[in-house]
Amino acid sequence: MPPSDPSSSFPTPAQLRDLDPADLAEVATDLRSALLRSVSRTGGHLASNLGVVELTLALHHVFDTPRDALVWDVGHQCYAHKILTGRGPAMATLRKVGGLSGFTSRDESPYDPFGAGHAGTAVSAAVGIAMGMRDDGRHAVAIVGDGALSAGMTFEALNHAGSFATLPLVVVLNDNGMSISPALGALHQHLRGLVERDASARADHRSLFELLGLRYTGPIDGHDAEALVAAFRAAKRSRAPQVLHVVTQKGRGYAPAEADPTTYHGPGPFDLAVGVAAKAASRPSFSQVFGQWVCDAAADDPAIVAITPAMREGSCLVDFERRFPARFVDAAIAEQHAVTLAAGLAVAGMRPIVAIYSTFLQRGYDQLVHDVCLQNLPVLFAIDRAGIAGGDGATHLGAFDVAALRCVPNLLLMTPADGHECRRMLALGLDHDGPSAVRYPRAVVPADDGVRTDQPLALGRGVVVRRSTGNRPARVALLAFGPLLHAAMEAAEALDASVANMRFVKPLDEALLLDLAATHEVLVTLEEASVIGGAGAACAERIAMEGLPVRLLRLGLPDVFIGHGDRGELLALQGLDAAGIVASIRAFVERH
Repeated sequence: MPPSDPSSSFPTPAQLRDLDPADLAEVATDLRSALLRSVSRTGGHLASNLGVVELTLALHHVFDTPRDALVWDVGHQCYAHKILTGRGPAMATLRKVGGLSGFTSRDESPYDPFGAGHAGTAVSAAVGIAMGMRDDGRHAVAIVGDGALSAGMTFEALNHAGSFATLPLVVVLNDNGMSISPALGALHQHLRGLVERDASARADHRSLFELLGLRYTGPIDGHDAEALVAAFRAAKRSRAPQVLHVVTQKGRGYAPAEADPTTYHGPGPFDLAVGVAAKAASRPSFSQVFGQWVCDAAADDPAIVAITPAMREGSCLVDFERRFPARFVDAAIAEQHAVTLAAGLAVAGMRPIVAIYSTFLQRGYDQLVHDVCLQNLPVLFAIDRAGIAGGDGATHLGAFDVAALRCVPNLLLMTPADGHECRRMLALGLDHDGPSAVRYPRAVVPADDGVRTDQPLALGRGVVVRRSTGNRPARVALLAFGPLLHAAMEAAEALDASVANMRFVKPLDEALLLDLAATHEVLVTLEEASVIGGAGAACAERIAMEGLPVRLLRLGLPDVFIGHGDRGELLALQGLDAAGIVASIRAFVERH
């Protein structure tokens, strides 16, 4: 009987090495069943993990883990690896506060030598690890998949690796033809050519990897455990850097995931017998607001081009691609290229909109500064997943964009409080004659509880949305940047505080800030971003310049990497719900 759940006994890596390779197929069947039951209960990355079950077993069977280092690119292919390395009993806590990460994590296990939630890091890390261990008989193995080969950093690392005559490096290319969306581009076509040519034709056709100086073996059936074991044993005997091209099926073993690996890439909890069911939300997410707005804007303006670095679904650009295919660009996992591509389009007279996650924009920061802002080009950045990252945790924490962006000349930076304001800010950014950015969280938009107007926003102007009656000992004003406005309004009722929706981080509404500083004893800034260098820091700098005596409390994300879990729960743990805001202000007033 297969184990009923991942807490049941599976072979350890050491026990796997004692098995006959022919026995691995039976273990794979049980492990795949356990993965399906586990992820259907917790949610998480499913299709990518179903595709690497045999691959994971063969790696642990051949290589002396953790002495040999397995470096998983992206990290969301590692669930079978987690179960086999002693973390099966904790799989019920996956992506929950205090539970297992959905990615590899050095804090969790010695079997995770390198943590990763972003694509394209594994080969660079593995080259470094291999260089450090090349004299002691160990190997570093980079498992690259789900589109990570399209990342420019991967090619930088392969170029370096190819310069070594000997290096105990094995790059396993998990080729499933997918990122989250189907893979695109010339590299994908090259891989398909390697797979589809017969053996004699492949012998006459050098792979890209061989041209870079690496040994190439493949293609190998990624669901044939015995073939994988034979290939890995041969690779382990060699001391030359090499690439093993392994062909897998994303979603393997679960028919709905095989048919639709995009939907099953990262589902929430679902019924295995029914599959993932569409849920009708009472309100859209900020991402959906953006997706609808960009379609509406493109219908009116033929110069609009939407660009995403492989986040078509997450950024809600599926409908845009369907309606405007000639004006949609999936740049693959290549954020640097995506940003400078947008700069080039702007030079050519187009109106590029880059839909990008906050943590992925970090990878294109130099391009934003040097190629877009220095030249004052009209590129609009729609920055998704700003703030708490929910189940994706610390690797996707969108805490740093405000501090990174507000110091860049020429850039307009906006923080919408709700869906309607998000549309107005996107429209303002599109009309702006220079670079602009709108940042919003991975969250449902707050309820529509205010007066709505389609009038353009006044550039750099916030608005007071509640006035204190002045009946408390200390007059307090809350200055909210983004969706925390709604928690601020709730807290203000308990404190009889004024509340300002600041809207703009840059340019900061200095007139409103100084007016509130002159008429209140305590100012409190609120932001779902790093409190170091954030919008509150901008307010503190301006107040200090004026030498005003007002007391200032800055509330935001602290100087730590915030882990995974429910977004609302994580915000409350950081004191950024209404109760936490009230408690922080009362404690601050008492101390000062």
